[in-house]
Amino acid sequence: MQEVFALIEKSKKEFTNLELFEYMQDKSITPSKRLSFAPCMTHFIMSFGDLNKYVFKEAQPVTKLQHIINEHANEDEEHWRWFVTDLEKLNCDPIQNFSKALKSIWSEETKITRQISYYVAGYTLTAEPIIKIAAIEALEAVGNVFFCVSSQVASELNKITRKDYLYFGESHLKLETGHTVGTPEAEDFLAKIQLTDSQRQQAFEIVEKIFQIFTEWTYELLAYAQKYGVESIENQAEAVLMACI
Repeated sequence: MQEVFALIEKSKKEFTNLELFEYMQDKSITPSKRLSFAPCMTHFIMSFGDLNKYVFKEAQPVTKLQHIINEHANEDEEHWRWFVTDLEKLNCDPIQNFSKALKSIWSEETKITRQISYYVAGYTLTAEPIIKIAAIEALEAVGNVFFCVSSQVASELNKITRKDYLYFGESHLKLETGHTVGTPEAEDFLAKIQLTDSQRQQAFEIVEKIFQIFTEWTYELLAYAQKYGVESIENQAEAVLMACI
């Protein structure tokens, strides 16, 4: 499994340098504007709970690997609740009816967001546990990169709004270590697993595909933020407060 972890680490370093993360760290832009892509994330974030409940987990795990997956999935499946709370705090609740909200979520502008959960489910639904682990490790690496940056933005925003951002903030980052398991013993157990040639090829393909679709996603999020993250009166006031901090 060491070769798979090495590929994930290499891909993670490349992922860190994407344009979205430069945008999120640009302090000439107000913090709320740097997170204004949040509504675009909705389909994947909400679907991620279902991926953990119905795709990654097994009702009756019989192997140590599947027990590890189930424990991790139990932790991750409820994070969407934090996301919904943060949407409210970011003033992302638009005044529009339900049908318009659905059209927004299933629009051309959010098509990559929707594809992620379908692709991940396709890669993992019938996969053996070790392949699921490879996919989850890749997802964790992507999440760790994102939350390392978003937590900094949330911290800046907290100084202005005095609101805690559970999904985008520090508390979520502490849980997203970048690994499926949090103990050295379990990590050592995974690292020592010897893959067959077929398993190695499958794992490599899934890791590469996950980083590819998430890379595409960052450009969709960036385009959304640049289009809809317009300066409002509230953002202008926020900019004034930023200058005073």
